[in-house]
Amino acid sequence: MDTDPHRPDAARLPDTAPFPDATPFHDTARLRARWHATATAAAGAAADRDPAPYADRLLAAWAEPQRRYHTTAHLADVLARIDVLADHAEDPAAVELAAWFHDAVYRPDRSENEERSAALAERALPELGIGPARTAEVARLVRLTVTHDPAPGDTNGEVLCDADLAVLAGEPDAYAAYAAAVRAEYGFVPDDAFRAGRAAVLRQLLDLPRLFRTPYGTAHWEAPARRNLATELKELAAPTGQDSLT
Repeated sequence: MDTDPHRPDAARLPDTAPFPDATPFHDTARLRARWHATATAAAGAAADRDPAPYADRLLAAWAEPQRRYHTTAHLADVLARIDVLADHAEDPAAVELAAWFHDAVYRPDRSENEERSAALAERALPELGIGPARTAEVARLVRLTVTHDPAPGDTNGEVLCDADLAVLAGEPDAYAAYAAAVRAEYGFVPDDAFRAGRAAVLRQLLDLPRLFRTPYGTAHWEAPARRNLATELKELAAPTGQDSLT
């Protein structure tokens, strides 16, 4: 079942907003430095190519004009959340690389974004000297963000999915900004259709036994995320003109 909160319909809804629990890496200079350190460490002794051009291409993709939520700010926020959860992951470097690629290809009117993003990772990472096992794990994690449903014991998947969904647990103003950015990204969808599709996704999420799988996510994000989802669902059910996603 597709329960991605960043889709307004059977496709997918976007996700990101300011996050209060960690320091974000919003400026591109810090993001480039972080990419360089992660890619170099992940490649180890096999690193023989400058990772800087890859950072430039990835950051250019994350800054494309069709994006309103899936922006470099979202990337930075997910990386900051991974920092909070990193001790839970079996391979934090693979999780971080997956964060860089998980929405690298993004068109709100397409349904194959995750697959194309995973394929991009499968091409780029070997060029950087990253081995086949870790490359395969990064691609698997990127594809996992279609459903955000890691298997029990998949600690890498739990960290990436919790980091990606933690926007749902933001303060009310931050959550409202997230919801507004999602709506703006799907501006081509008629209002009635968006409201119906978005409401269906929110109900699916609220029906899940757990939104978050890491101990930290369960303890700190589960309750506020459920409050935010229930509040938005109530607003979506209100008569047009009496509610707001902002």
